[in-house]
Amino acid sequence: MDRTTTPTMRAVSQETAGAPEVLRITEVRRPAPGRGEILVRVHAAGVNPADWKIRERGVFADGTPLPFRLGFDVSGVVEETGDGVTVFRPGDEVFGMPRFPHPAGAYAEYLAAPARQFAHRPRGLTHVESAALPLAGLTAWQALVDTADVRPGQRVLVHAAAGGVGHLAVQIAKARGGHVIGTASAAKHDLLRSLGADELVDHRTRDFTEAVHDVDVVLDAVGGADWARSLRVLRPGGRLISLLPLDGTFPHEQAEAAGVRAEFMLVEPDRQGLREIAGLVEDGRLRVIADAVFPWEEVAAAHALGEAGRTTGKIVLSVTP
Repeated sequence: MDRTTTPTMRAVSQETAGAPEVLRITEVRRPAPGRGEILVRVHAAGVNPADWKIRERGVFADGTPLPFRLGFDVSGVVEETGDGVTVFRPGDEVFGMPRFPHPAGAYAEYLAAPARQFAHRPRGLTHVESAALPLAGLTAWQALVDTADVRPGQRVLVHAAAGGVGHLAVQIAKARGGHVIGTASAAKHDLLRSLGADELVDHRTRDFTEAVHDVDVVLDAVGGADWARSLRVLRPGGRLISLLPLDGTFPHEQAEAAGVRAEFMLVEPDRQGLREIAGLVEDGRLRVIADAVFPWEEVAAAHALGEAGRTTGKIVLSVTP
């Protein structure tokens, strides 16, 4: 194809590591879907802690160096299908977290990725709400359902319960019949009760180890000192699932001595998980909170807000009105 007719699009690009201001909207070549892929016209893209950590370091976890484009969460409309795709057609509304932890480039007008890393957008949700779901929702689902297999009556402790992963984890654990305990500031307790939390601990004023006991599963997105303290509230045979790598600061010997399991879980693309999550939404058992929505031209401000750590739920970029 002649260069003068090559289709282009706008996308958020990054050429250097650093503060949010390194993010720029530039014009780049529009991708074409390969075999087994779909081309999605992006309506909204979720913002995740992984995004601003990658931006600051200037390298993806898989080693992909600068320059690159950020963004994993996406909700949009299928524009075109590649050879062999049978699960979607142009015009279908989809959401997903394609290619994670490899670059996907969701902060863009278009994205091409494997069709089976998407699912149909949940009925009743806007694109903004759908874009808030994939990474956080799949993380909570894969931790609590696939890894911990939470069952009715089990006691589940969710740290940072009002966060992007936490507020969904509370609801997924509740949908599984769990007794859900969350740590969060007092200002967020009413919201968490409305989402199904049975017990809440204000981590700013009280040590959760004094308030919580006999826990079957701890979901920890905080790390650090909470690792060691979480072991003290688990029952023998309980499980601590960390969303942060278990490094040299983790008390492995203490976990073994306490008779509990401690493991690190990394989320991965999962079409079936997305469909299960969509089902919970459509049944009225899962509500996603998009706490802050920015026009994607204000991507730097969205990253700055996320890094400040004061949000409830998710931050989303609106790409296509």
